[in-house]
Amino acid sequence: MTSRERVLAAMNRDMPDRVPRGGLGFTPISLETFNKNAGGVSPDEYFKSDVRGIGYAQTKHPADYRKYFAGMGIDMDRLEIDDFGVGHVKSANTRWHYTHFTSPLRDSDDLNDFIDYPLPDFHEPYRSEHFARRAAEHHARGFAVSGHMEMTLFEKAWQIRGFEKFLTDMHERPDIIDCLFDRILAFRIQGAELYAAADVDLLSLGDDVSMQTGMLISPALWRRYLKPRMARIIEAARRVKPGIHVMYHSDGNPSAIYDELLEIGVTVLNPIQPECVDPVRVKAEYGDRAAFWGAIGIQYTLPFGSPSDVRDEVKLRMETIGKNGGYIIAPTHVIAPEVPWENLKALNDAIDEFGNYM
Repeated sequence: MTSRERVLAAMNRDMPDRVPRGGLGFTPISLETFNKNAGGVSPDEYFKSDVRGIGYAQTKHPADYRKYFAGMGIDMDRLEIDDFGVGHVKSANTRWHYTHFTSPLRDSDDLNDFIDYPLPDFHEPYRSEHFARRAAEHHARGFAVSGHMEMTLFEKAWQIRGFEKFLTDMHERPDIIDCLFDRILAFRIQGAELYAAADVDLLSLGDDVSMQTGMLISPALWRRYLKPRMARIIEAARRVKPGIHVMYHSDGNPSAIYDELLEIGVTVLNPIQPECVDPVRVKAEYGDRAAFWGAIGIQYTLPFGSPSDVRDEVKLRMETIGKNGGYIIAPTHVIAPEVPWENLKALNDAIDEFGNYM
């Protein structure tokens, strides 16, 4: 089977010749470790990833967001501003990938500021005109293709507003929340249509709406603000490509909304974080309706376990959540600096050893 055939089989809850491999993400320091040991190949090549991703081109016309941070007492020399105008204050040790979020509208309660706030120019053709070409190139090489649109609504909206204020606004200022969500939704719908028209195999959506003990917001709030909007994004993609698969990502334990995610058209659940979600239970309860992506723990096994522990976890996943297919194996998040090279090698070797179905 080709990589694409393998991934499509798994997403259709069938059993391919071997378990498909999702890609690995790396923090800067962990990528240095990889590059030092991998013999000059890319992570996708080394880990035999069956999927390639495409995303928007960088903006050529960034808005002037720096004015929003004047008077906040920020070290402007360490401030980086992303596509959405969210400030990231880097650690003094710039080798670390963690930054302090600084929200541009954290001090405003004027609805007009949210109406007028500049959002990315995703609607401009130059940002997406490469989608079809890049998808076709990956398909020609036999790979499945994913269109990246994670941090779809919730995360980008709260980052603009500020987390605590955003949670309060969900109860006290629904006008602000609806404004932010609807403005972001407009170009997410357009993005879903563009990815589907480019013939991607998978639309990758998601927001971290949960923590390890459960939801960050109540299921009722998720239903009020996010469920209908996520449904519209999925509907937009399926109007263009009816058979497109849709993955939803949320770190932590979002099991309270699994049924409703499947109801609105999600077909792949990610990342199935084993520290707080039982992969065996998830497979038993949802394996007839969803495929699964992830389930290799990045909190304990990969950073602090032995190579033997990594091998055992891969074997266990294949015997449980991977049984009879419907599974794409991958770590549940990016590889952190604490993960030793020996464990990355053990992960790759163990998938080679236990990943064949036939």
